Amino acid sequence: MAQSVAGPEIERLIQLLARMPGLGPRSARRAALHLIKKREVLLAPLAEAMKVASERIVVCRECGNVDTSDPCTICRDASRDPSILVVVEDVSDLWALERSGAVTARYHVLGGVLSALDGVRPEHLNLASLVDRAGNGDVREIILALNATVDGQTTAHYVTESLAHHGLKVTRLAHGVPVGGELDYLDEGTLSAAIRSRTTF
Repeated sequence: MAQSVAGPEIERLIQLLARMPGLGPRSARRAALHLIKKREVLLAPLAEAMKVASERIVVCRECGNVDTSDPCTICRDASRDPSILVVVEDVSDLWALERSGAVTARYHVLGGVLSALDGVRPEHLNLASLVDRAGNGDVREIILALNATVDGQTTAHYVTESLAHHGLKVTRLAHGVPVGGELDYLDEGTLSAAIRSRTTF
């Protein structure tokens, strides 16, 4: 068994960093060493920023986004189109769409997807408030921006059925060949979806 090369405080820092997505034990050690070497310009400001974030971060009661205010920055943005509601699985998906700059609508974060294997049922997700928001009279279109997985598509069907009585337009993101993608490198499922979703050129 490998021996510790540093005190318990540094070992704890390494162990906590190793829990981050994309960081294994070796990457966590490198990150910890870099933070320690840059203690004044990185470690201290990072520790302070994390402390402040931990104290102030809240979940938006309207959409489910995380922010330091409730309602969140997106929900308070008057320039957004209130007639379009983009439904996403997680906050990371919301952030990805915002990075793209492709949508200026409002969002609704489900907090997961339905999964029989994982025991995730409708009552575990932020679905009831979605139905309430859809029926408030402002919303005309629901965009289902859920992952193209079995659980994502099952959730999309459930959401569509739950909203059927509102008579709203329900759309989903296109599936198929990514921009810059080469057909030879795509899997059969992606190619099939691309053929089914083909559009006029």
